[in-house]
Amino acid sequence: MEMENGSSPAKSWGFRANPELIMSSDNTVRGVLYMIRSKLNQLDTRPIIPLGHGDPSAFPCFRTTQVAEDAIVESLRSAKFNGYSPTDGILPARRAVAEYLSKDLPYELSPDDVFLTLGCVQAIQTIITVLTNPKANILLPRPGFPHYEAFAKACHLEVRHFDLLPDKDWEVDLDSVNTLADENTVAMVIINPGNPCGNVFTYQHLQKVAETAKKLGILVISDEVYDHLAFGKNPFVPMGTFGSITPVITLGSISKRWIVPGWRLGWLVINDPNGILKQHGIIDCITAYLNISADAPTFIQGAIPDILAKTKDDFFLKIVNIIKDCANICYEGIQDVPGIICPTRPEGSMFVMVKLDLSIFVDIKDDVDFCFKLAREESVIILPGMSVGLNNWLRVTFAIEPSALEEGIKRLKAFCERHSKKP
Repeated sequence: MEMENGSSPAKSWGFRANPELIMSSDNTVRGVLYMIRSKLNQLDTRPIIPLGHGDPSAFPCFRTTQVAEDAIVESLRSAKFNGYSPTDGILPARRAVAEYLSKDLPYELSPDDVFLTLGCVQAIQTIITVLTNPKANILLPRPGFPHYEAFAKACHLEVRHFDLLPDKDWEVDLDSVNTLADENTVAMVIINPGNPCGNVFTYQHLQKVAETAKKLGILVISDEVYDHLAFGKNPFVPMGTFGSITPVITLGSISKRWIVPGWRLGWLVINDPNGILKQHGIIDCITAYLNISADAPTFIQGAIPDILAKTKDDFFLKIVNIIKDCANICYEGIQDVPGIICPTRPEGSMFVMVKLDLSIFVDIKDDVDFCFKLAREESVIILPGMSVGLNNWLRVTFAIEPSALEEGIKRLKAFCERHSKKP
């Protein structure tokens, strides 16, 4: 049989979509929020309240510093940063990141310890890929940031979850870490300040994490993209402080502290004074992977020295104070919302985890059903806990304009009252 154009039909097509990639993407924050947005009622003329995504840059009160904007303009106009970047990043930018991070460490980082990446997400993808080996497994927090699991599954790296304990300010359950680890475990991941929990680990707890990792012979991947966004009883302590106990790879970016997630400048940093990672080929493998992947934009790299060195403390203080006020608005407001329980007051990052009491609702099946109906009825977007590893919980973002946050909580309360069982 011939087709209309005279050619014969193919016997069979050899290509197939990767089902694991599609499933992994559907469970990322971006994938889940896309599905929730599809449930919005187009006839609702009220503004959408975005309590699901950690991007406050859309709100005027969270505008980045003029220093950062001027540095970008100067970098562009200099015409010095229009070409390709070196694999690990431009030297002045790597030096600036090393100096910036060294301020909080008991030792000095070298520019050779710093690899610049296309946002923190590329840093995650890089280290997950580098650590993938046959039979290897990695320990991830539950709840956690879903990109780690998505990249691990794409690389066929086995994932094992340890719990964070809500009744202990979301500390790592170190007993479960010890139980889960075996001779094939390569690393454990921590996120501090916490996404999605809004917690900040103490110095003492981080030291216990390092000592546990040393005993198990694994490295610690410390996601510190929310570094210094701490506004509670615990100050931010970088995990690299304990790099002499066990090797630490720090992941970070300018996205959150400078409120510029779209600028896509992140880093992967080696905190390993004893040189253990170099001895085991990890550094060379990081370089090899970055040789075949995309680079952070060179004009952003060119601006980094001025951004990091010239931003004044009053900018950081202003941002932290706004976020702290929003965290308090969120926590206090949720206390009056039926069916939602907030176990701890958020003290860092831009999020808080709250638990659903499904027993009080008439027609809510689970956290996903809750978020779909909330979007459709109230034009409020919240992330279901399923996407971060805790079913029937919710991750609420509070880093938005305070007035919008108050309106969002008001709508959330109305929704819960409407769907709750009558007294």
